[in-house]
Amino acid sequence: MEEKKKGALGLTINSPAERVFNGFIVENPTLVLLIGMCPSLAITTNAVNGIYMGLATTFVLALSNVVISAIRKIVPDTVRIPAFIVVIASFVTLVDLVMHAYMPDMYAALGVYIPLIVVNCIIFGRAEAYASKNGMVPSFFDGIGMGLGFTAAITAIGLFREILGTGTVFNIPFMGSKVAETSALHGVPQVLIFVQPPGAFMVLAFLIALMNKIKKVLENRGKDTSQFGEMAAEETAAAKKAEEMKKEAAAKKEEAAKAIEKKEELPEKTEQFKEEAEKRAQAAKEEVKDAAQEENKEVSK
Repeated sequence: MEEKKKGALGLTINSPAERVFNGFIVENPTLVLLIGMCPSLAITTNAVNGIYMGLATTFVLALSNVVISAIRKIVPDTVRIPAFIVVIASFVTLVDLVMHAYMPDMYAALGVYIPLIVVNCIIFGRAEAYASKNGMVPSFFDGIGMGLGFTAAITAIGLFREILGTGTVFNIPFMGSKVAETSALHGVPQVLIFVQPPGAFMVLAFLIALMNKIKKVLENRGKDTSQFGEMAAEETAAAKKAEEMKKEAAAKKEEAAKAIEKKEELPEKTEQFKEEAEKRAQAAKEEVKDAAQEENKEVSK
């Protein structure tokens, strides 16, 4: 029986669980891949905004992945990008109209960032990198995983900024002058920088460091948290093999250069051997001549 390939965290590659955990930890779009950062920093002044923005993006991600996976063998490569944009824009329009009709306050809070989901790098990136190359079920769970990972990340950013900047949790007073005087946190001042753009970057940096720590702990426990699981290991092995082949080719090239140099030296050595042989032959002839002359003298005597 053929052994199944392993993906994120050692789970069977392209299984629903592997795709979901891949989006949460291994390829978290906000804290690992660092894509779709515009809404991640702009609308996360409180946790509620993060939840609604994340769920809207998850809806578009999951359904657009399914449709793109279904039409991947029909749409020619030359027009696949416009086709992806049309599919994504259709679901974003649906979300935009529903939120405008039934959640006007949240629609006003998120503003232009709802229609801008169309050009969110997370959605288009998963369509191009995964949905267009895999089946509908894995693509659906890939969208769910990436969407929930995005939702968790921006909700956490909003929660930290809200607590430290305004003293509330999901718009409920948590500390500061708004809480009861009997509370231990009554009068605790808020750090207003956290509701401003610099605060978003500070919280993001902290959460990225926390995610790196979580991945390191999982690695120490034998869980593969490399970006593409076993595929990343295969690519690394292929890169090492290519490097070895490159070194081997360089060594062979060097040997060939030395061989050419030896061939160039060979005629010179041949000439030297020829001259030495001629000298030895001439000397031998002279010795024979001298010996003959000596013998003739003895005979004449």
